[in-house]
Amino acid sequence: MADTDKPKVQGEGDYDAARRYRQDVKEFLDKGDVSKAAHEAAPKSPDEQREMEEAERAGRSHSKGGKEHDMNLKPETKTTRQ
Repeated sequence: MADTDKPKVQGEGDYDAARRYRQDVKEFLDKGDVSKAAHEAAPKSPDEQREMEEAERAGRSHSKGGKEHDMNLKPETKTTRQ
Protein backbone atom coordinates (compact mmCIF):
# COMPACT_ATOMS: atom_id res chain seq x y z
CA MET A 1 0.00 0.00 0.00
CA ALA A 2 1.46 3.41 -0.95
CA ASP A 3 1.59 6.31 1.51
CA THR A 4 -1.32 7.98 -0.27
CA ASP A 5 -3.43 4.84 0.22
CA LYS A 6 -3.03 4.74 4.01
CA PRO A 7 -6.18 5.58 5.91
CA LYS A 8 -5.91 8.67 8.07
CA VAL A 9 -6.28 7.93 11.77
CA GLN A 10 -8.24 10.66 13.52
CA GLY A 11 -9.25 11.48 17.06
CA GLU A 12 -7.25 10.04 19.92
CA GLY A 13 -5.41 7.79 17.49
CA ASP A 14 -4.06 10.63 15.34
CA TYR A 15 -0.40 9.72 15.63
CA ASP A 16 0.87 12.57 13.44
CA ALA A 17 -0.96 15.17 15.52
CA ALA A 18 0.33 13.61 18.75
CA ARG A 19 3.89 13.64 17.41
CA ARG A 20 3.60 17.31 16.35
CA TYR A 21 2.13 18.24 19.74
CA ARG A 22 4.94 16.52 21.65
CA GLN A 23 7.53 18.25 19.47
CA ASP A 24 5.89 21.66 19.96
CA VAL A 25 5.76 21.15 23.74
CA LYS A 26 9.42 20.10 23.81
CA GLU A 27 10.43 23.16 21.77
CA PHE A 28 8.43 25.46 24.03
CA LEU A 29 9.97 23.99 27.17
CA ASP A 30 13.45 24.20 25.65
CA LYS A 31 13.15 27.71 24.18
CA GLY A 32 10.12 29.35 25.74
CA ASP A 33 9.87 31.40 28.89
CA VAL A 34 7.67 29.09 30.95
CA SER A 35 7.64 31.42 33.98
CA LYS A 36 6.50 34.34 31.83
CA ALA A 37 3.76 32.24 30.20
CA ALA A 38 2.55 31.04 33.61
CA HIS A 39 2.50 34.61 34.93
CA GLU A 40 0.56 35.83 31.89
CA ALA A 41 -1.97 33.00 32.30
CA ALA A 42 -2.61 33.82 35.96
CA PRO A 43 -6.00 35.31 36.82
CA LYS A 44 -6.11 39.10 36.74
CA SER A 45 -8.91 39.54 39.30
CA PRO A 46 -10.73 37.63 42.05
CA ASP A 47 -13.67 37.17 39.66
CA GLU A 48 -11.42 35.66 37.03
CA GLN A 49 -9.85 33.43 39.71
CA ARG A 50 -13.27 32.09 40.70
CA GLU A 51 -14.20 31.57 37.04
CA MET A 52 -10.99 29.63 36.38
CA GLU A 53 -11.48 27.48 39.48
CA GLU A 54 -15.07 26.68 38.46
CA ALA A 55 -13.94 25.75 34.95
CA GLU A 56 -11.24 23.49 36.38
CA ARG A 57 -13.71 21.91 38.81
CA ALA A 58 -16.14 21.26 35.93
CA GLY A 59 -13.38 19.68 33.86
CA ARG A 60 -12.15 17.52 36.70
CA SER A 61 -15.69 16.35 37.38
CA HIS A 62 -15.51 14.51 34.04
CA SER A 63 -12.25 12.78 34.94
CA LYS A 64 -12.19 9.07 34.27
CA GLY A 65 -9.71 8.65 37.11
CA GLY A 66 -12.41 8.63 39.74
CA LYS A 67 -9.82 9.61 42.31
CA GLU A 68 -10.77 11.97 45.06
CA HIS A 69 -7.65 14.08 44.54
CA ASP A 70 -8.81 14.82 40.97
CA MET A 71 -11.38 17.16 42.48
CA ASN A 72 -8.83 18.96 44.66
CA LEU A 73 -7.89 22.33 43.17
CA LYS A 74 -4.66 22.59 45.13
CA PRO A 75 -1.53 21.77 43.11
CA GLU A 76 -0.05 18.39 43.82
CA THR A 77 3.25 18.37 45.63
CA LYS A 78 5.99 16.03 44.66
CA THR A 79 7.21 13.72 47.33
CA THR A 80 10.76 12.50 47.46
CA ARG A 81 11.77 9.08 48.62
CA GLN A 82 14.48 8.75 51.20
